[in-house]
Amino acid sequence: MELLVASAIGILTASGLYLVLRLRTFPVIMGTSLLTYAVNVFLFASGRLTVGAPPILTDAARYTDPLPQALVLTAIVISFGMTAVVVMIALGAYLGGNDDHVDDPSTEAEERT
Repeated sequence: MELLVASAIGILTASGLYLVLRLRTFPVIMGTSLLTYAVNVFLFASGRLTVGAPPILTDAARYTDPLPQALVLTAIVISFGMTAVVVMIALGAYLGGNDDHVDDPSTEAEERT
């Protein structure tokens, strides 16, 4: 199970970084979303990967730490809000410039126009 979760975190991180390095706004937004999902799965996995264990430390030998679960719930809400803000900024930039490139135009191109 640990190998599956570690592979999922690695794939999410690699694909998120690949999309963040693109030159269009939509892949950059999707890349940051994938990176936040990777961080959320990492935080969730840090609370021990046990199946059927209680979330509170009791007399049981196996338990799950509830703090990472609370951190992941908070991170999901924050990432949803930030994604909405970034989408609105990207939409405003696209409507204002009729282009969705992330990079700034070079100064030589500005001087020629």
